[in-house]
Amino acid sequence: MDIKRIILLLLIGSNFCFSQKSNYKLIWEENFNSEKLDETVWNYELGDGCPNICGWGNNERQVYTRNNHFVKDGNLVIQVRNEQNTYTSTRITTKYKKQFQYGRIEARAKLPLGKGLWPAFWMLGSNISEVHWPKCGEIDILEYVGREPNKIFTSLHTQESFGNTINTKITDIKGIEEGFHLYAIDWTKDKIQFFVDNQLLYTFSPEIKNESNWPYNQPFFFIINVAVGGDFGGNEIDNTIFPQEFLIDYIKVYQ
Repeated sequence: MDIKRIILLLLIGSNFCFSQKSNYKLIWEENFNSEKLDETVWNYELGDGCPNICGWGNNERQVYTRNNHFVKDGNLVIQVRNEQNTYTSTRITTKYKKQFQYGRIEARAKLPLGKGLWPAFWMLGSNISEVHWPKCGEIDILEYVGREPNKIFTSLHTQESFGNTINTKITDIKGIEEGFHLYAIDWTKDKIQFFVDNQLLYTFSPEIKNESNWPYNQPFFFIINVAVGGDFGGNEIDNTIFPQEFLIDYIKVYQ
């Protein structure tokens, strides 16, 4: 395929994404323009997950605190540190405060770097307290692990997969660690599509939908965090990298 055809196909795909977005209206945005995190929107999840889900269900090694983040220059900054051989980070959610069903959801973010880090922007079904995970469903809009450079993970977890990551796509994106990038989903009653910088990466749309494979017919809330180590982050942690920062410029929801 010649270079002109490749460029044309890229432009067509990009224009399609923008035309889809143009059908939506912005209904909510978080621009992190205040001096501190807005606690009418965000909750803190603290500690190491114990006693309920020690290691947050993945044998992670970080402890979440209220002191590992700040807002600066219109960005939420989650700073991951190694403090006297204890890894500290931040995990925040919008549970009970902001939840959404369907639409275009996007976040502009800059990744932290280094082996052992696992930043994520993701969503859980708002009924998690009643039906628990994975029956509530999970949408991983952005996952990155430092042991796998140049790769972005976009995934869904359902009861049908018993929580395992079978509905997923791993995409090589050269330069993804450099600067800010746009991570998004387009979520309808029929399908969920995942995008990075307006390029379609993965579509999930089971032909026959039921409560085991399609818990995505209800509101979901946001989670932002950086984990350290664990089953997915990896056992090898480079202690020379700390501190590292995960920057989120904004989150926007269109419907």
